Amino acid sequence: MLDVLFEDNHLLVVAKPAGIPTQGVVSGRESLLGLARQHIKEKYGKPGKVYLGVVSRLDAPVSGVVVFARTSKAAGRLSEQFRARTVGKIYWAVVEGSPPPSGECIDWIVHDDPHRRMRIARPGAAEAQEARLAYRCVQTFGGLSLLEVELHTGRKHQIRVQLAHRGWPVVGDVRYGSRRTLSTGIALHARRLTLAHPTKGGVLTFVAPIPRRWSRLGVREPRPEADGPDGD
Repeated sequence: MLDVLFEDNHLLVVAKPAGIPTQGVVSGRESLLGLARQHIKEKYGKPGKVYLGVVSRLDAPVSGVVVFARTSKAAGRLSEQFRARTVGKIYWAVVEGSPPPSGECIDWIVHDDPHRRMRIARPGAAEAQEARLAYRCVQTFGGLSLLEVELHTGRKHQIRVQLAHRGWPVVGDVRYGSRRTLSTGIALHARRLTLAHPTKGGVLTFVAPIPRRWSRLGVREPRPEADGPDGD
């Protein structure tokens, strides 16, 4: 069942579970886009193929906020916000190790196509892109740490590879060196997304509850006031 965080004539915002791809799957396999289209089709009795523009994506093993546009106009305006980096993106990650209380990570990363992953490269290396993020440590427990991460760039696997490079792999992310596994996905969650409404103006903030399985790691949903408001 689709977990809808917000819906109007222009936007559909959902909480993606870990383990399901956002889009781009072979016929017959479930995707978040397919579930979202089915939701619109059934709720509003839409005939034919339902239009939804994918303006934000998450890797299959990652959970959290995903935004779809319900009109092409909204899709264009939202995509421009992402290109201009005016969208606020906050992630939560449970990592192995004990990072300093806060910090900034600046690296150059490049595709490692033979291994289907990203890797750290020399600054300015061919085809490498600068990747920047800031983090603060929210909690430490049993050799693990809960980090709140703010993305300043949006590179593929950016959080996963930058944290792992410093010895703090995301729990469950064996591709990038985690020694622990999870039943589904990895312990990386798109917690909060802030953007301007594409037609009405005004700022909207969407918050996705953390996955229930994180309670096994010692992480629980905080009180609402501890995480800020969820909209305007």
